[in-house]
Amino acid sequence: MRAVRVGAVALRQSFLIRGSASRLVPLFAWVVVDVVLWGFITRYLNTFTPSTYNFVPALLGAVLFWDFQSRVMQGVTMAFFEDVWARNFLNVFATPLRLPEYLSGLVLSAVVTSAIGLAVMTVVATAAFGLSLWTYGWLLAPGLGVLFVFGIALGIAGSALVLRLGPAAEWFIWPIPAVISPFAGVFYPIAVLPAWMRAVARLLPPSYVFEGMRAALLGRPVAAPALVLSALLAVVWLVLACLFFAGVHRYAVRVGLIGRYSAESVT
Repeated sequence: MRAVRVGAVALRQSFLIRGSASRLVPLFAWVVVDVVLWGFITRYLNTFTPSTYNFVPALLGAVLFWDFQSRVMQGVTMAFFEDVWARNFLNVFATPLRLPEYLSGLVLSAVVTSAIGLAVMTVVATAAFGLSLWTYGWLLAPGLGVLFVFGIALGIAGSALVLRLGPAAEWFIWPIPAVISPFAGVFYPIAVLPAWMRAVARLLPPSYVFEGMRAALLGRPVAAPALVLSALLAVVWLVLACLFFAGVHRYAVRVGLIGRYSAESVT
């Protein structure tokens, strides 16, 4: 894998973002809306609770973490969709660019865009609502790392789905974070879920992160083995997503799907 080719894929995305306000503004506009909305909700809830409990790190922090993962996923899918909308696949895969280099370029783009989103969310949440990420202690780094890897996995899997089904299938991708969030226990403990949902939650790396986050805020010990398990699960999801994309790519090349790529229908 050659770094210059990976950088070329990411550089193309940077040119697209830099040259278009419609691509640049969404990097921080929607996350600001989420932080402001949930910030005022948490401030309102704090008026009904004892002074010993603060909803800001419990709810607003959860929103920030979850939005970060969503931004990571969308950083991958949006970079992929640029090639979808521009009908650029035939050009990309006619070059010596290898599939791992292409995926790595998408991931590199996601690193930059998600970092921008996280920075904006942190500044707004801290300045307007007094949220400090250091409240979560040592959990902060591994928690964000797990969410980042899982977000990359979701982005690659979603891109593979669009590659297989066609451009119209991109509407299947946008709701993925919303569909996963009830199982991940973003706003409530996994224990309140029915048995079948808890079984699904155990397969999702974010569920362990948010359980650990709530434990840290309540002054309870964070289960390190659970975080290690979440990291392993995130890596497994990432490997499976890459294998899925590679399989779909082989199929698309074999049947000529890339050459016939069109937005008329999902087939």
